[in-house]
Amino acid sequence: MTRLEPQSWMSAPETRKLMDALGEARFVGGAVRNALLGRPVADVDVATPLTPGEVQRKLTAAGIAVVPTGIDHGTVTVVVDGKPFEVTTLRRDVETDGRHAVVAFTGDWAEDARRRDFTMNALYADSSGEVFDHVGGVEDLKTGRVRFVGDAVTRIREDYLRILRLFRFHAWYGKGEIDAAALRAAAAEKSGIAKLSGERVAKEMLRLLEAEKPAPVLRLMASSGILGEVLPDRLQIARLESLAGIDAANFFAPDALLRLAALLPHDVKTAALVGERWKLSNAARARLEDAAGSSEKIVAYLSIREVRKLLYRLGMQPFKDRLFLNWADDPKAGMQWRALLAMADAWTRPVFPLTGRDVMRAGVPEGPLVGRVLGEVEEWWVDSDFTDDEFSLAERLKAVVQAVVY
Repeated sequence: MTRLEPQSWMSAPETRKLMDALGEARFVGGAVRNALLGRPVADVDVATPLTPGEVQRKLTAAGIAVVPTGIDHGTVTVVVDGKPFEVTTLRRDVETDGRHAVVAFTGDWAEDARRRDFTMNALYADSSGEVFDHVGGVEDLKTGRVRFVGDAVTRIREDYLRILRLFRFHAWYGKGEIDAAALRAAAAEKSGIAKLSGERVAKEMLRLLEAEKPAPVLRLMASSGILGEVLPDRLQIARLESLAGIDAANFFAPDALLRLAALLPHDVKTAALVGERWKLSNAARARLEDAAGSSEKIVAYLSIREVRKLLYRLGMQPFKDRLFLNWADDPKAGMQWRALLAMADAWTRPVFPLTGRDVMRAGVPEGPLVGRVLGEVEEWWVDSDFTDDEFSLAERLKAVVQAVVY
């Protein structure tokens, strides 16, 4: 019998309150998988043979807030003293179209396990920590084998997102070669990816890019023809691999969007197309396009003065994005790049000491000329390394006004 080591999330008061209120329920999926591997558990999902109506009645009676987020599929979100959980009724798929499913509820735990994607995700554990494995998931988890539950083609045709999930899970949990049957099925069914929404594709791909070593999996996706279904040609997998290596060596948290920028060719148009296809947020698109199309060549031997100037003109995030992308191109200069990064982290943006009112007091009439004068003086001020000499500023303002107005 497999049993979980004691887990803080299992013994937390919020968790105990939920499980006591439900009565018959088990933890399922990622929480059980990660606990068995000794990895952090972020989200806790719960499965129960209770129908959604019974779940709502029991939890409401216990004073637990219930939000019917996916009630048609048997899922409700519950909030216990500020802690969210997802509770889902055991179910089986009645009808699927590659994106959505019509489900029927069941009281059979094994039947619920058989409709899940991978064996390592079809593990359940009760409140005492006893693990229930109906499909061989524990052994697959030990050996790092990401295996579909049952027939791989059938599982994929139920939801084509499972093709991308195969590679994402192999990047995070796989050991050695990818499961051959799964790979064959994914390659054969890759055209179904076109049916998926951009948001779902983006979520899976960005999680894949956050893996410690995403490059080998991306190469596998490329060789099987799958990567071309979600990303354009001319990808720079070697640069992404270098960036991931920098993150690992320096204990930096992986930045999925920056890794995507490293992967894409140095081309704003391509970045814009990916942002549109993946339905990224406006902020994410702007950052991706800025990083992909940057013209400033940030080198490892910049002076402190040059760093400050670039930080002021670009902003902190764009500067760091350029720094990391250039670091990935020149990883041997690691100490110099780290020094530049430390300079950036210690930098506080100075405030330009002049305003439009100062310009008008110097004799410039109100209007667009004020902004032009202000801009020219500010440019000089940045080039002077942000001087705080009031006399020099006044003299420069006077000279610009005379040149522009008279």
